[in-house]
Amino acid sequence: MTETTRYTNVAIILHWVIAILLIGMVFYGWYMDDLRGALRLGTEGVTSDQVQFAYNAHKTVGMLVLLLSFARLGWRLVHKAPGMPSGMKPWEQTVAKVTHLSFYVLMIGLPLVGWVAASTTQLPTMLFNNPDLILPRLPVSQDHDFHELVGNIHSKGAWVLLILTGLHVAAALKHQFLDKDGLLSRMLPFLKG
Repeated sequence: MTETTRYTNVAIILHWVIAILLIGMVFYGWYMDDLRGALRLGTEGVTSDQVQFAYNAHKTVGMLVLLLSFARLGWRLVHKAPGMPSGMKPWEQTVAKVTHLSFYVLMIGLPLVGWVAASTTQLPTMLFNNPDLILPRLPVSQDHDFHELVGNIHSKGAWVLLILTGLHVAAALKHQFLDKDGLLSRMLPFLKG
């Protein structure tokens, strides 16, 4: 039996779709907060319907990320990942494993914490902005301080995601262009190993 040097096509697709959605969600979250701030300031042209739509879109994509992340985790548990390049130092392998585990925690944790935050308010979460598709509330406190705490955890988690993504990309580029070990080709099908 030969050891695979690439991730499966399903793993590659899930990797890139989730990565794009998560990074997009961080920037969209900032836009959403700016929009809410503009509404509070009474900025002309900003309506509560726009703000509600933005929040519902963010939460809808968040639930999609959660489902895709569970699918990715399930796929990963059933399909073995390719081994690390032979030239990787033990500390690099440890950092890679911790980084991948951290990504799974964020991919699942950020949407869950966002769901908790959404459950701390009286406003309904309409999936796809459809009043007939209401996201069920989790049984959590409606306390304002708890809402602020959970929201803060959610936003700080987004910063952790961006920093971790930056390190992940830098490491992949280091392997591709300095180490020349073909690591990047495991997740980019058009690159030669």
